[in-house]
Amino acid sequence: MPAIRTSLRRGATAAAVLPLLIGALASCGYGSKAKEDDASATAAKGEKLSADAVRLGYFPNLTHATALVGEQEGILQKELGGTKLKSTTFNAGPSEIEALNAGSIDIGFIGPSPAINGYTKSKGKNLRIVAGSASGGVRLVVNPKKIKTLDDLKGKRIATPQHGNTQDVAFLNWIAERGWKTDAQSGKGDVSVVRTDNKITPDAYKSGSIDGAWVPEPTASRLVAQGAKVLLDEATIWPGKKFVITHIIVAQKFLKEHPDVVEAVVRGSVKTNAWINSNPDRAKTSANAKLKALTGKELPAEIIDPAWQSIQFTDDPLAATLQAQADHAVKAGLLEQPDLAGIYDLSTLNKVLTAEGKPAAADAGLGVK
Repeated sequence: MPAIRTSLRRGATAAAVLPLLIGALASCGYGSKAKEDDASATAAKGEKLSADAVRLGYFPNLTHATALVGEQEGILQKELGGTKLKSTTFNAGPSEIEALNAGSIDIGFIGPSPAINGYTKSKGKNLRIVAGSASGGVRLVVNPKKIKTLDDLKGKRIATPQHGNTQDVAFLNWIAERGWKTDAQSGKGDVSVVRTDNKITPDAYKSGSIDGAWVPEPTASRLVAQGAKVLLDEATIWPGKKFVITHIIVAQKFLKEHPDVVEAVVRGSVKTNAWINSNPDRAKTSANAKLKALTGKELPAEIIDPAWQSIQFTDDPLAATLQAQADHAVKAGLLEQPDLAGIYDLSTLNKVLTAEGKPAAADAGLGVK
């Protein structure tokens, strides 16, 4: 069975990791605690679907804004009718995958790395990716006093969220493509990769223990607020400037038993993304309100404004970029070659997109047969 190597598994256990690959969103890792939030923005009413309730998991951060806004505005609940939406928030991809495997949640918003890991470790039996959610939202930010050009990164200490997570893999691949050498396990080499939890990265930057970071939002904008400079937006190195940062997964058992509920959630996601893209300022305010409800505080304008601008909300899961991210992890020595055949089932999404008059999404040959 394709599996992450032993050293990576140890790192994942210690830090609760793979944003993947995530992942943030991955991410995407911010810890491992889960928080239940039973209060949907809109009470369940209308005709009940095949399940009394659907349990949704997501992260309380901006790359999961489809879930934040969809719940805050009641869009998801409206599509579910009398079926109750129950949400739980997570701080790391592995803990969300564990919850999906244990049957604690049915559907989740998650980054690419944990989806890849969860799928391969279960030999393709525990999840399907059923829709996209977001692209982008990852930047390389640096201390402008020490680093003025990309070439100046050589010899510097750059943070990524976790060993083997989505951003870690992306940065290691970028380093390799420049012809530099860095050991993927230790992080030592021409560029020192320092695995640092996003919660403490701003303090590490402030203390001078790191010279920059390849991180997702809003961490990147937090560093910029401290005086860091954006040196590279990861979107610029991807074809079409798009790559998956968050998509929607569902437990295969739940998909089989409650396809109508999955369709309602996917439809709610599509309608939420349409509302976000048509009302970006209102959507940003809505996402911030939900963040405050979940975490006790909202993001200040100096952080949320630039962070929001770097994220694209899309129904397309950008399947080709998932395969590319997996290939990058293999090349870095962090992942054995995974068999991703069947990881996608976009039939529900494409049914919803067709009904909305939108083009169908492609699965890059990785769809269920």
